[in-house]
Amino acid sequence: MTKSSEETAPATSDPEPVSEPPRERRRMTRRGWTLAVSGVLFAAFFLLGCAVPVPFVAISPGPTYDTLGRDVAGNPVIQVKGHETFQTSGELRMTTVSLQDSVTMFQGLAYWASGRYALAPREEYYKPGETNEQVKQENIQQLQDSQSNAQVAALRHLGYPVKVLAKEIVSGSPADHVLSPGDRLITVNGKKIVEAADVRASLAGTQPGQTVQITFQSDGQPERTVPLTLAQRPDRKEGFIGLTAVDRADAPFTVTISLQDVGGPSAGLMFTLAIIDRLQAGDLAAGRHIAGTGEISETGEVGPIGGISFKVVGAREAGATEFLVPEHNCAEAKTAAPDGLDLIKVSTLDDALTQLGNLKAGRPTTKC
Repeated sequence: MTKSSEETAPATSDPEPVSEPPRERRRMTRRGWTLAVSGVLFAAFFLLGCAVPVPFVAISPGPTYDTLGRDVAGNPVIQVKGHETFQTSGELRMTTVSLQDSVTMFQGLAYWASGRYALAPREEYYKPGETNEQVKQENIQQLQDSQSNAQVAALRHLGYPVKVLAKEIVSGSPADHVLSPGDRLITVNGKKIVEAADVRASLAGTQPGQTVQITFQSDGQPERTVPLTLAQRPDRKEGFIGLTAVDRADAPFTVTISLQDVGGPSAGLMFTLAIIDRLQAGDLAAGRHIAGTGEISETGEVGPIGGISFKVVGAREAGATEFLVPEHNCAEAKTAAPDGLDLIKVSTLDDALTQLGNLKAGRPTTKC
């Protein structure tokens, strides 16, 4: 019996370790550097475009409100207590402009590309250093003044008397600590005060240092007559009392305008027309969808406003077929008026009432 042999690998000694040649440090190519720097710059540009505001505001058509209807809370825009009101039909719609602040570069580009917005320098709407809250308060004050002017203009048109009140008292002036805001002015320097302009007119020909008599009435108090020694102001020759006068309606009933989240003076005309329509039979809109804008003075003059090109668009989108345009805004309104919206030129409250009467009777109106 033979013994099988096993195959075995020949014995070898462990190999000597071989050292690898040192690796050369890899350097970034010019193309790599270019890509890296470009990536960083793009990221920085993207972050700036998304987060940093630009010195512009975005303007667009804002909401509209039927002054013969109700506000967003469901309350009548025009509320009358103590006087008969009349049924109306159709709409007398006021218009607004939306203003978007803190616009970033990318937002601005998107707004501009949409075609619905326009960009304007922020300084045209905000004074240097003025905050959004300060602008909001200014707009609210302008709205309140507009509502007061609308009431005075409407009730004056309807034949109600007007009283003149002290609105503001200048600190340190002759009137300071004598009169208070809200006091009714009866006479100044012997002249009866019928409207606010009479106060300044009553001082014509006076001199600083001269003493004049002023008769006024505080709320719930009897009339008082006191002497005032006139002061001097560099912007006028006559003597200076130191108060700002304002007209207010003197009617045995109250008119309240209820509208929230709206600012500025441009709704004055439409407020005035709505008050007249509520207090007088006649139905001014007569079933039509009429929009408009315009600042109103206490004596019924219709002044120009801003943003007319956006307001006509907003009015048409709300269904208006006619738009009352302040005379000085006509040229701009014509460049932006959408199809189906007739632009009617007005310059005073009486003018606006005449144009509405023409619409109702089917007569021609004065177009822009």
